[in-house]
Amino acid sequence: MRINLTASALLAAATIAVAPAAAQNFYEGKTINLVVGSSAGGGYDLYSRVLARHMPKHIPGNPVMLVQNMPGAGSGKAAEFTYTLAPKDGTTFAMIFPGIIVEPLLNPGKFRFDPTKFEFLGSADSGSRLCVTHRTSKIKKFDDLYKNVGAFGGSGPGSSTTDYAQMFANLAGVKIKVVNGYKGSHDTVLAMERAELDGICGFDSSSFRAQKPSWFNTPESHMIVQAALEPFPELTKLGVPHIWKYVTGDNRKIAEVILAQQEFHRPFIAPPGVSADRMAVLRKAFMSTLKDPDFLADATKMKLTINPKDAATVSALVKKMYASPRDLLDKVNKALKP
Repeated sequence: MRINLTASALLAAATIAVAPAAAQNFYEGKTINLVVGSSAGGGYDLYSRVLARHMPKHIPGNPVMLVQNMPGAGSGKAAEFTYTLAPKDGTTFAMIFPGIIVEPLLNPGKFRFDPTKFEFLGSADSGSRLCVTHRTSKIKKFDDLYKNVGAFGGSGPGSSTTDYAQMFANLAGVKIKVVNGYKGSHDTVLAMERAELDGICGFDSSSFRAQKPSWFNTPESHMIVQAALEPFPELTKLGVPHIWKYVTGDNRKIAEVILAQQEFHRPFIAPPGVSADRMAVLRKAFMSTLKDPDFLADATKMKLTINPKDAATVSALVKKMYASPRDLLDKVNKALKP
């Protein structure tokens, strides 16, 4: 019996040792495709490209990593591709909007993916989102939206730019008109410069700083409100009011469900079905990259903030969200509708 147990133990140990080695050797000479659910030039695109420059050196075999933009449906197109069509061999992963992770919870059957079944690599950042208007807009502060209608651009339901504008319209009672169809924040900002729009909501504060440094805390724009579970000290010091000034009572409970996604608002996902050993390699490389001094220097140069969450944390948050009571989710869903 002792001989059999020893043999079994040796076999198990050998299996554990061989599996990671096989996964590591797999990437030599390979190309990894990083799919981004937004257009080029936006915040999600910037995060993906700086990650792609540094992550390969943390993967045994040093594979090539290419970024592929796949905008559409608030990054729903990229999420569906990753879930249904992408290779499940560890050569493809994606960065999507956090709102599209929530969308199937609120609108079952709308998309062909189950967010709880994605293999998460983690999230590169967590933070605050802003509503910002252009200097030429008549909307100079959030309170102006109680008197005047403001046109705010969005990518579509499931994107933060659409959902947050709609949330403020419904839960704060302001006069926001959401104009959908913009491929990403970069296109929305250009429309603001052309005076087609008053502003943008759900604009990640780090993306805003990276894309338009000449606008951040300058007369070129107005940061009219910040949205996060807790106010960000830097934005508060700059005089940016917090969401809870305008969204109170039962409406606050609804908004808290929406804001929870900011805990993983730079999420990276892989298809369900990727082997555990290859996911272990990717997850380790992902978190190592986010601590890499060269990566952090590059991110700082691009004015990108890095407050990472690991795969286990993100997965647990998503599953907790999907366990929310149905009556509360119905109210959340209503808050995101025109």
